[in-house]
Amino acid sequence: MLHDDVADLSHIRPYKVTEARTKPTPVRWSFSDDTEEIFRFAIGELAKGGVALATLTEIRGGAARALGSHVAIAADGRFCGYVSGGCIEAAVASEALDALGEDQDREVRYGQGSPFFDIVLPCGGGITVAIHVLRDAKALSHVLSELGQRRCAGLRYTGSTEQLRMVEPPSKPGFVDGGFETVYRPRTRIVISGQSVEAERVASIADSAGYEVVAYTNREIELPVIDRYTAVVLLHHDLDAEQDVLHAALRSSAFYLGALGSTRTHRNRVDRLDSSGFTKAQTQRIKAPIGVFGPTRDANSLALSILADVAATRLSVYA
Repeated sequence: MLHDDVADLSHIRPYKVTEARTKPTPVRWSFSDDTEEIFRFAIGELAKGGVALATLTEIRGGAARALGSHVAIAADGRFCGYVSGGCIEAAVASEALDALGEDQDREVRYGQGSPFFDIVLPCGGGITVAIHVLRDAKALSHVLSELGQRRCAGLRYTGSTEQLRMVEPPSKPGFVDGGFETVYRPRTRIVISGQSVEAERVASIADSAGYEVVAYTNREIELPVIDRYTAVVLLHHDLDAEQDVLHAALRSSAFYLGALGSTRTHRNRVDRLDSSGFTKAQTQRIKAPIGVFGPTRDANSLALSILADVAATRLSVYA
């Protein structure tokens, strides 16, 4: 029997010291903001140890990225993508790592209206980011498959149920009945017709910009598919040489059609098209002289002028 002034501690279990989990340091893996690359990264990391997908779901004031922009964050801290100009992605990744550790989605606000007073967006606005712990890759794989076949895809994220699923592509990103829907469109395909230094420079810069470049230089081969996400650029110094591609482009749903040549050359082009049965509405689709600034006197300036026009037109059509 124990002495009266000695407490019986036999019922208390000894404290077991465990090693605390070390949170990885967020590290940017890629500087790309390409959706397909971000999704491929997420799918690959899901099989290795877990991944979270952060989505820009609200903009208050100004913002550097569009609604629906993504960052994918791996369990080891590596991340790729953007939801801002680059100023808060590491903070988003840190929140995503906490979400992965808890296996629970979360929503975070930055900038205007945010509890993080030490994180200020340079634009002065504010954004909300939804962080989803990815459980399977079906939704992302669906998007990649559709884009690979040059079709639009749509995803819907519901925070209350922590679900990400495929839906019919919405007209634009935003909340619908409590869920955030995002639309994904095929990358810009640019068909370049011409055998010149100008054509080479346009192809080179377009490739660097991430466009799908198709150089059509041989009239003996089949003309590439021209869909509504295709820009057609005609860089010939001879109206006869451009005729086949020009006629095909005018009959297509291409979002952009531009042709090299002076104002006088373009009048001759339109006269020829009128005699071939094309309507005024069709010929008015042609941007000629091509580009947003001019006249240019070197191939590099012309290429930049053309591609700036292509990019601006795509944004105006598919904002």
